[in-house]
Amino acid sequence: MKYSFVIPCYNSEKTIGGVVDEIREEMHTLNEEDYEILLVNDYSRDHTRDVIFSLAEKDPRVKAISMAKNSGQDAACLAGYRYSTGEFVVSLDDDGQHPVNELDRMINKLQEGYDVVIAHYPSKKHSVFRNWGSRVNDLMEVELLGKPKELYIGSFFIARRFIIDKVTEYPNPYPYIRGLLLSSTANIANVDVDHRERAAGKSQYTFKKLVKLWMNGFTSFSVKPLRIATFIGLVIALIGFIFAVYAVVIKLLHPETAAGWASLMAVMTMIGGAILCTLGIIGEYIGRIYISINRVPQYVVRETKNIKD
Repeated sequence: MKYSFVIPCYNSEKTIGGVVDEIREEMHTLNEEDYEILLVNDYSRDHTRDVIFSLAEKDPRVKAISMAKNSGQDAACLAGYRYSTGEFVVSLDDDGQHPVNELDRMINKLQEGYDVVIAHYPSKKHSVFRNWGSRVNDLMEVELLGKPKELYIGSFFIARRFIIDKVTEYPNPYPYIRGLLLSSTANIANVDVDHRERAAGKSQYTFKKLVKLWMNGFTSFSVKPLRIATFIGLVIALIGFIFAVYAVVIKLLHPETAAGWASLMAVMTMIGGAILCTLGIIGEYIGRIYISINRVPQYVVRETKNIKD
């Protein structure tokens, strides 16, 4: 198999058929018939499961995978990657916003010798909240994961087989595809493409999901949050020491000055908040280590269609 298209699906019964049709049209235009389309239903609440299995029933190149529970987009992607057989793997979303008709430009860029080519959007058609979340996520990747500032990492990309094989070796229950790509290779390029309006429905990304995404990113691939917590603790300790010296000096120069209850409570509150924040970060790491040691699965596949064991 030459090309594998992996699409995580969640509540996309109205859009996934159009995405599959566009892939077929683009591959026909490129005169490429050696491909497969893997549709991973991440326990959708609508009829997405029935739609993708119907597509698989009509076309043996469409392979349907259905999860036993919702495991998140990155885990669904890993499931699709593990079942894929293509020399090149194309990862994209199920909402029709990714311009599959510009795939040839990404393939041509890959042929220049890159390991991964990622679509970059000069202008995004997401909501203000989603765009804000993407900017925060990009900042987190730069500061915590060491991503080059000029590099954009998104969910529409094409990668060589050996990169996908390395990514799928990740065993822990908190996968973060972007971090795995950055950990696997530095030979990554961007190609500018047009971003489309969403064909139907609305984005499934909520603030809770974005926070979960960020937590997966920095706790799975960086210890910098722990170092930041240590730095904050040292700064607050220094401030406390300076305040103590100041209080002693004032008391010596002005013995009649009464001790300040308000200032004391402010300092105690500040220090207590810093301690609780630091403990929370440490607890997050320890909790994830505990869950990983218990070998909690990334996902559980309930059923498949057109996939041989």
